[in-house]
Amino acid sequence: MGIYDREYYKQQPGRPTMMPRRSGVGWSVNTWLIVLCCAVFVINGFLPKSYIHVETDYQGEWKQKEFQLDSDRLTKLPVQAEGNMLVQPVILDKDPTQVVAVNYYSRVPILFKWMYFSTSRALFYYSPSYGAVGFEFWRFIGFQFLHANLMHLLFNMIGLYFFGSMIEQYLGSKRYLAFYLLCGICGALMYLLLNAAGYASTIVLGGVDIPGLLFNNPNVPLIGASAGVFGVLMAGAFIAPRTKVLLFFIIPMPLSWLAYGLVGVALLTVLVGGEGSNAGGEAAHLGGAIAGFYFIRRPHHLHGFFDLMGRVDPTSRSNKARKARRNSDPGTQAKVDRILDKISRQGLQSLSEKEKRILKEASRT
Repeated sequence: MGIYDREYYKQQPGRPTMMPRRSGVGWSVNTWLIVLCCAVFVINGFLPKSYIHVETDYQGEWKQKEFQLDSDRLTKLPVQAEGNMLVQPVILDKDPTQVVAVNYYSRVPILFKWMYFSTSRALFYYSPSYGAVGFEFWRFIGFQFLHANLMHLLFNMIGLYFFGSMIEQYLGSKRYLAFYLLCGICGALMYLLLNAAGYASTIVLGGVDIPGLLFNNPNVPLIGASAGVFGVLMAGAFIAPRTKVLLFFIIPMPLSWLAYGLVGVALLTVLVGGEGSNAGGEAAHLGGAIAGFYFIRRPHHLHGFFDLMGRVDPTSRSNKARKARRNSDPGTQAKVDRILDKISRQGLQSLSEKEKRILKEASRT
């Protein structure tokens, strides 16, 4: 299918289709993403549980002496059950009555244990009473397929269902997958940056409250597809800003209002969010939104991903090169390249009728 024949190209300005009409066999990338998220959620419900380290609470004077402790002189006592948590006292070898810290562990499914994202796991974290962890880079992608509960899953999948297909049609399947995963990765990077900066400022400045930084424990898990979904929303606001959507399925508004409004709420929560707010999750939303804003305007930067799958994307470089070799007129391919670059910079609505005809003929080659 050529770019000229895609569904969004056939719609009136500002009214692109929300769901694609698929030709051929197989699911779209967007459908696969939805299915994978739902499958992971269901499978997690049947898997045995394991424990993850979520916090170390230093006792009394040891809160100020954490980094003076020698891990070789500490002893971890057997864990004890406390509700849905496990607690593990840590004592001094030279004084068994002196409890230095308490490690807390949360009970989670095994897939959750190996896929969730946290600052400590992705970057580096050291605690004398627990040990060292970090550099687990697969979590930048893994956390995007985990969800805390059914409502968390439902809202994210609704966003993908209504808007993801439109972005996939615009970018092509291969580039859409790269786009979605990159938005999620950038969401994790934003969370990581703000949380690491908050943790560092606590150590250096003694807990001075700096707006915008995240001061939560670096072991706190981050999960969910929300960062990728925010990237998709920002892309939709660029492609079809006037498309009408229903906020809470009741209040009609343009898609651009919804997207930028949600970004505004996320920014406000990060800057002024107090105790109990989801500032960490909103930071990830901001990272995903920024990535979506950037890459939908510069889709050529997505070409470096999944090059081996380039043939499935009619607008990818590898596909264009293959067509150019078959094309007897070298000037035609140069014209197609210029038109595709124009779409990337200015959008489909900027094409003249002549450019549309050239693109249509080229897509049939």
